[in-house]
Amino acid sequence: MQSQATSRIFMIRPAHFGFNPETAESNAFQDGKLAAQTNDATQEDAQREFDEMARQLQATGVDVTVYEDTDEPHTPDSIFPNNWVSFHASGTVVLYPMQAKNRRLERRSDIINDLGERYHVARVVDLTHFEADGKFLEGTGSMVLDRMNRVAFACLSPRTHPDVLAEFARQTGYRTVAFHAADADGKAVYHTNVLMCIGDQFAVICLAAITNPDERLMIRQELEKLNKRIIDISLEQMASFAGNMLMVQSQKGQKLLVMSTRAFESLTPKQIDQLDDYATLLHFDLPVIESNGGGSARCMLAEVHLPMK
Repeated sequence: MQSQATSRIFMIRPAHFGFNPETAESNAFQDGKLAAQTNDATQEDAQREFDEMARQLQATGVDVTVYEDTDEPHTPDSIFPNNWVSFHASGTVVLYPMQAKNRRLERRSDIINDLGERYHVARVVDLTHFEADGKFLEGTGSMVLDRMNRVAFACLSPRTHPDVLAEFARQTGYRTVAFHAADADGKAVYHTNVLMCIGDQFAVICLAAITNPDERLMIRQELEKLNKRIIDISLEQMASFAGNMLMVQSQKGQKLLVMSTRAFESLTPKQIDQLDDYATLLHFDLPVIESNGGGSARCMLAEVHLPMK
């Protein structure tokens, strides 16, 4: 059985980070008041948050490869690479169709080629042709993967289309579980990974965001069938990125649960105790990245599950 967590990740150090108007319509986590305020200080603050997170992960024993963003083309969301690519233990690399045109520019063959020097890449599954049809699936933002059991959970939204989800399943052998979710204002949750995180023995999820009671029951039953202990978070906690966590591990096998400080501080003592049973909690202060980018710690991490050469 494949491991749920990996010790090998890559991150993209931003060159032009800032509020992205092209993504704001479907991403309620972006603070619209910042739309006209992106400047050099925003970029410098984001780099500082990024560097500290990467440094602490490396100090904890995670194998972090940092790639520098390119000056051209202009990609304000390059700090979130998990949306354009995923890497699998079978040696498969998947490229994904992105809704925002300026996010499509984030895809970089040089990164895949560089990783191919160290890891075995058996094939590349390219789903980007769906962009021409206006159908999108934004990687492990749109899907939260139970890699151990090969199940992909996906809340459908303007960025997560069932046709692309079905093609992902056909190409990878994953079983997909689709549902609908909304925030406290009734707006569709743009990415699944802001409302749920799957670990090896647990699942963090905002069940209240799944407004259809039949779908909510179905998701609960699916997670129970997978033997996951459900740690339910509130809509308010979801809005603080408490669903945007990722379990990784150190090179010595220590399980780590990565999140932002904002997410950590939203958790109750009971929830912290529950999560601490499964992993050491690591949190990082990411206010500029979260408010401008509408994504958090999990979105910054691209897991490399490829087999070593």
